[in-house]
Amino acid sequence: MMPNSFTDTLFQLVRSLEKAEKRHFKLYIKRSSGNEDLKIVELFDALDKLPEYDEALLLKKLSSIKKPQLANVKVHLYKQLLASLRLLKSNDSIDLQLNEQFDYAHILYKKGLFTQSLKILDKAKETAKANHKINFLVSAIALEKRIETLHITRTMQTRAEELSAEINEVNQRIDALSKLSNLAMLLYSWFIKNGHARNENDEEKVKEYLKAHLPDNAYQQTGFYEKLYLYQSLCWYAFIRQDFLMYYRYAQKWVDIFKAEPLMIRVETGHYIKGLHTLLNAHFDLRNYQKFDVTLKLFEQFAETDRVRLHDNFRTQAFVYIYSAKINQHSMLGTFKQGVLLVPYILEKLEEYELFIDEHRIMVFNYKIASMYFGSGDFNACIDYLQKIINENAEVRSDLQSYSRLMHLMAHYELGNYELMEYLTKSVYRFMAKKDNLTVVEEEMFKFLRKSFHVSRNKMQAELEKFLDKIKGLEKNRFETRAFAYLDIISWVESKVYKKSMSEILQEKYRESKKRNYGLTPTPLPKRGNSKG
Repeated sequence: MMPNSFTDTLFQLVRSLEKAEKRHFKLYIKRSSGNEDLKIVELFDALDKLPEYDEALLLKKLSSIKKPQLANVKVHLYKQLLASLRLLKSNDSIDLQLNEQFDYAHILYKKGLFTQSLKILDKAKETAKANHKINFLVSAIALEKRIETLHITRTMQTRAEELSAEINEVNQRIDALSKLSNLAMLLYSWFIKNGHARNENDEEKVKEYLKAHLPDNAYQQTGFYEKLYLYQSLCWYAFIRQDFLMYYRYAQKWVDIFKAEPLMIRVETGHYIKGLHTLLNAHFDLRNYQKFDVTLKLFEQFAETDRVRLHDNFRTQAFVYIYSAKINQHSMLGTFKQGVLLVPYILEKLEEYELFIDEHRIMVFNYKIASMYFGSGDFNACIDYLQKIINENAEVRSDLQSYSRLMHLMAHYELGNYELMEYLTKSVYRFMAKKDNLTVVEEEMFKFLRKSFHVSRNKMQAELEKFLDKIKGLEKNRFETRAFAYLDIISWVESKVYKKSMSEILQEKYRESKKRNYGLTPTPLPKRGNSKG
């Protein structure tokens, strides 16, 4: 019998298909078999109509397939679906086109038609080089070498030298690409697990990791992918360390390499979309209001192109990042009530794209939606969304787990649920301490909350002013203000002190905002073997 995981995979694949893909599959099967009543078509139709996978119900709907046959028919259907999709999507993907050309060249080689095989390989290699597909060149050159040893030509001596030099150059590039792409992936993984650096110890670990894994010649690389993965690595390095100026500079470089080579926007659409998302995050962190708006409009325009709209993955990515940015924009501007109006549409789309969106993205959306409700004053709705995070796996984004609990505590404070506050304060404090997520700001927050249980109403104003002075004094210390990347505690306390809503406080800051003058030189980048960060 087929394992359950594969059964689920097949059902997911069927449910993920667009109307055009379903229609193409039916035509593909009809052409390749000449029989419209194939068992796999019956199985396909039955799976397509099921709201969720239920094997007992599925078997009742299948007239020509018995239980002992089901596993083999599923395997066959899965393979035919992939074959149909490969045929349909081949014009849309450089990788699929190159693999197809390699398959043709290999078939001709097996037939002994060496010259024809070499011609196809030459054209495929030109396409690969134009699109920076270095990995393809390894297989192509290996086949070329095999052919040259069997099909002796008058240029064999010079061609052997050329191929040897070519493969050496490709191997060097692949080595650099492998190291840089691994570094980018592992730094991103570090952030997903831990969030921002919590202290000097975390930062030192990240610095040492970068120095140990960054290739010696990383900054001298000129290839598109080498630069892409280098900029991604440096973005994550800066973001983890909360060096938002450095984060912005490399996010901009990430997007700029696509502007320099527009062809690569189509080849690596996913990386371009992620680059726009990263740049928007950098503008948000630096409160670059105008540049944020310009980049968001550019992203929205790109999301309307066929390249994005007609591709499941890109369409989902664009939705996630654009609506994450829209919520961030409402947070910056203090327009929380307008932000809340986006929630029904976001929830509808999250359900529509359920197959394609991971647990981490859902968690981030729940946190952002909770923030919108908090800022708008709907604390009960805020608590509902925070509970979705608090009840999730605490091993993913321990930072969001911590700050969800802190916002949850603040929402109960706003609701006046003082009978819960003492217990919740102790519980949240213990959780954050265990996760090593306590900075001076959080410590001051907990001190204020504990004291507030015993302070009379007429003395509360003085306590709020003291609390505000303390946390504003910490505003420029990266490690002490880690909380500000998650919760705008200062604006919240200001709203209490000045007896205004958070919306009013943030809108005043926006009106008064000027271009920030950091007065800083860029953070020096660690070099391999250099003991200083």
